[in-house]
Amino acid sequence: MTNTVILGAGPYGLSLAAHLRRRGVSFRIFGRPMDSWQAHMPKGMLLKSDGFASNISDPDDQFTLEHFCAQRGIPYAHTGIPVQLDTFTNYGLAFRERLVPELEEKMVQSIERCSEGYLLKLDDGETVSARNVVLAVGITHFEYVPENLADLPAEFFSHSARHHEVEPFRGREVVVIGGGSSALDWAALLYEAGAKVQLVARQTTLKFHGKPMGKHRSLWKRIQHPQTGLGPGWRSSFYANAPGAFHRLPEGLRLEIVRRTLGPAGGWFIRDKVMDHVPLVLGHAPQRAEVRDGKVHLHVRSEDGGERTVRADHIISATGYKVNLERLTFLSSEIRLKLRAINRTPVLSSTCESSVPGLYFVGVAAANSFGPVMRFAFGADFGARTVTRALAKSLSRERVPVPVSGVLTTTK
Repeated sequence: MTNTVILGAGPYGLSLAAHLRRRGVSFRIFGRPMDSWQAHMPKGMLLKSDGFASNISDPDDQFTLEHFCAQRGIPYAHTGIPVQLDTFTNYGLAFRERLVPELEEKMVQSIERCSEGYLLKLDDGETVSARNVVLAVGITHFEYVPENLADLPAEFFSHSARHHEVEPFRGREVVVIGGGSSALDWAALLYEAGAKVQLVARQTTLKFHGKPMGKHRSLWKRIQHPQTGLGPGWRSSFYANAPGAFHRLPEGLRLEIVRRTLGPAGGWFIRDKVMDHVPLVLGHAPQRAEVRDGKVHLHVRSEDGGERTVRADHIISATGYKVNLERLTFLSSEIRLKLRAINRTPVLSSTCESSVPGLYFVGVAAANSFGPVMRFAFGADFGARTVTRALAKSLSRERVPVPVSGVLTTTK
């Protein structure tokens, strides 16, 4: 029996594995390395997070994104130079090779409780026993699409996470739904790839982050608006650097902060690519759609009740993700029934442990407990260090010497 199994090999899973390895906690880690980034985000995308906020965490901070870029001759700056998706993906793959060679590219099909912890069945037929399981599954389990469009055929409608290449859409009419970063990235990249693209969004105006000033900011500006892994400002500083303190806030306040903070907005670098080129249908919400004469007809309604129809070859729903524990179907029904949840997300202790002993969550599923930072790679350091401390402490308790008939032995 291994001490811990990690599900997921993105920034959170890889970070945790590197920390457990350093502390000597036995573990196995399963998943496709950097899968969300390699297969479910558009090729050519730029990260909104600054360079300094895009590190995968290792115990000694020896293999940062800056170090990786220096080795490969890739331009890098803590702020001001957007990080390319390919750069971040290749950094994650190099991190895996260097610090997490244990990664097994297998998929977990089911997890059940057993007398000593958990029993996991893998896609190759192997059965694994573990005392603890950490879910670092990322976002791909939680795709969200409007219910009134979900029944459209896949040929005409898909979530943005189902695509990586934009080239297949060249010359086609595409409608992108959404007003956040994903939608704006897709709209700009599709336009550049030669698609005839329109953007439909509920918002009446689109929001974009301001370009970071970096070292050119005055001392007073830096005091007023300190730069953090979630952007400038004292509130962002609290959310980015004190997720443990955030956990102690009243539950209702935490939920409201997570809901309202860092809402839909594009990166500063994408503004001109969208505003100057992509036709916009703003202030309109999708109502229904049907396929007719080989095209999909999307009916949208404005706030004042006016309706219009947008026609396309394909609709991409870049409407983000919503955590829902029921989507984690590899967890047994017994485990899911025993998981304490709020808004379909797990309620976690200060160590990221759920109400089911030995089952931990890190990443986006932990946001309602530890704040907005858990939706970004920047939160991987907190998640890795917190869970590692908890598991190492639990392991040390199991090894405490106890006297038996005058002889010291070790509990197991």
